[in-house]
Amino acid sequence: MTDRLQGLRRSMREYEAQHFAWSMQGEGRVAVVTLNRPERKNPLTFESYIELRDCFRLLASDRDVRAVVLTGAGGNFCSGGDVFEIIGPLTQMSVPDLLAFTRLTGDLVKAMRACPQPIIAAVDGVAAGAGAILAMASDLRIATPRTSAAFLFSRVGLAGCDMGACALLPRIIGQGRASELLYFGRSMTAAEGQGWGFWNTVVEPDALHAEAIAWATRIAAGPGFAHGMTKTMLQQEWNVSVDQAIEMEAQAQALCMGTEDFRRAFEAFAAKRSPDFQGD
Repeated sequence: MTDRLQGLRRSMREYEAQHFAWSMQGEGRVAVVTLNRPERKNPLTFESYIELRDCFRLLASDRDVRAVVLTGAGGNFCSGGDVFEIIGPLTQMSVPDLLAFTRLTGDLVKAMRACPQPIIAAVDGVAAGAGAILAMASDLRIATPRTSAAFLFSRVGLAGCDMGACALLPRIIGQGRASELLYFGRSMTAAEGQGWGFWNTVVEPDALHAEAIAWATRIAAGPGFAHGMTKTMLQQEWNVSVDQAIEMEAQAQALCMGTEDFRRAFEAFAAKRSPDFQGD
């Protein structure tokens, strides 16, 4: 059975991305996804939406990658959908095609939330539109003092309910603050975002990458299966009662207690040493 299961697992150490940069760091346990069209502040295209979605879906079957850093090149994170490669064509599409596109963008957020690895967004400069959504959909967010995040859909004649913003953003910063950003489409400064709990921390630009890798490496050194369970429960328990959540956590924790990492932690504690988690 173990040999058969190996066929269901995929290692992304040799993954070759076409529409973003991909690298492995943190002793091969941290994947770094870098949006890399710096001349345009790293906008998204139809193709990059698809590849990002597929990449996060593939990560679900990877046992080597324990954490992901999502960042942008050239001093900016992501300026949203490319005006000429996405926004322009959208104005010429039929409603069925438009719905296919909006479902695609939503599928990217679903893939990010469903992949078991915690995602750390390392955000410098501009995070606008879909770029702000990518930061929102991550598990942890690190900014710099010059970072600005704008859910600017209302400024282009669209609703703020884009890619899960009306569901996820209020959970992070509260209903009133989310309403302000989504109705006005204004930028949230780094200081506001940190005070509201959107940014976990704010560091200087030259320290951003190292800080994100340090966080990801720390997560990657932990119990991978259990971290994935924590992410799943954080995602699912918003939709159930407290009683249901307690039962879900009882089942989830029982599964974690059956892992080798749990046994390793006990043996390390008994031997007065740090555990060497392997994610199984």
